[in-house]
Parts: sequence; structure tokens; C-alpha cells
Amino acid sequence: MNILITGIHGFVGSNFVSALKGDNNLYGLDIIIPQKEGVIKTFLWENIETISYPLQNLPRFDAIIHLAGKAHDTKNQSIAQDYFDINTGLTQKIFDFFLESSAKKFIFFSSVKAAADSVIGDILTEEINPTPVGPYGESKIRAEEYIQKHLPQDKQVYILRPCMIHGPGNKGNLNLLYNVVKKGIPWPLGSFDNRRSFRGTCKNLCLAKYL
Repeated sequence: MNILITGIHGFVGSNFVSALKGDNNLYGLDIIIPQKEGVIKTFLWENIETISYPLQNLPRFDAIIHLAGKAHDTKNQSIAQDYFDINTGLTQKIFDFFLESSAKKFIFFSSVKAAADSVIGDILTEEINPTPVGPYGESKIRAEEYIQKHLPQDKQVYILRPCMIHGPGNKGNLNLLYNVVKKGIPWPLGSFDNRRSFRGTCKNLCLAKYL
């Protein structure tokens, strides 16, 4: 199977390459194009303009996994529009490409932040009315809405909303807690009673390949 993965050089993308490279032909789509073991070729975003797609010498993709996006900024230093340009704009672009391409399957990794910033009760379900807070979650739900409005009849589309992910190559703030544990520092969160949800390891997340 020929699979195109956006954000292939990122944390989750690299783990997907490890999980998929044995049985598939993998191609990347990113802002950088270094060589990567297990990846036949990485394209730049300018290579997938829908109007030029028929003119490009691109493989016939069977599936597209969309991972690229601007991560949640815990330091609140990012410009709000950047989230919409990347998380919404690039999703629209790659989905339009998917609609015109030979690919029959599209998997979009959104975020739990698209649904809610906090949970009332014990469980967050798909039935919740999305109430994202801040540009990160808002940009993700707008991307989801665009996809929902343009669903094709003859193709498969999946939208996943993972929460916190950990695994090899993780660059998130979870590493700060890892370091606290390694150094034997007393657990600093004992006075809080809020709960955190984890998607589990990135290895488990890669089970999306069976969709």
C-alpha cells in the first residue's frame, strides 16, 4: 500500500514510520525533506496544490494520514492566527488533495482539545457538543468541520481525537515529570485532585493503521 503521511518527521510521524514501513510504501509530506529510513520520498507542501496535482509526478496513494499541525503552546507565546493557518488551513489543503487523488482512505489526527478543555463528569464522549477553548482547540474543530462538510461518498474518512501521548521521541511537557521521577524529587502535584487522561504509548496510537 502507498501511504502519504504529513508531518512525517515529527514525534508521532516517526513512530508511524516504524510501525508501517515493513508492509507499505511510505511517502512523507512536510516542511523539510531530509532522508528518513523507511520513507521512499518526502514531498513539500507546494507539491500537492490541487490545481497542479495532475501535472505532478506523484505516486498513486492508497491512504493519507494527516499528522501535521501546530502543537498546543503551554507557554502561550504563539500567535493565534498561526494555529488557524496551520491546523485548519493545511488540513483543508491536504483534504482537498485527498478528494482529487486516488487515495481511498483519509485519517485525520485532531485533538481532544477540539471537543473540550475540561470534562464535566467522569467521561468525555463523542456525543458532547464541542466547546473548545483557545486557538489550538478552535483551529482543530474548524478543520474537523471542513472535513465533515465535504465528505466523499466513495472514500473512507476517519477523525481521531487523541489526548496526551507519550513514547519514543516525545518532546512535550510530560518529559518534565519524567525527569522529576528520575531525580527522586518528591511528587509535586499531591495537592491537586484533577485527573489526566493518556492515549497511552505512541505504539498503541499507531494501531490506527488497522482502520
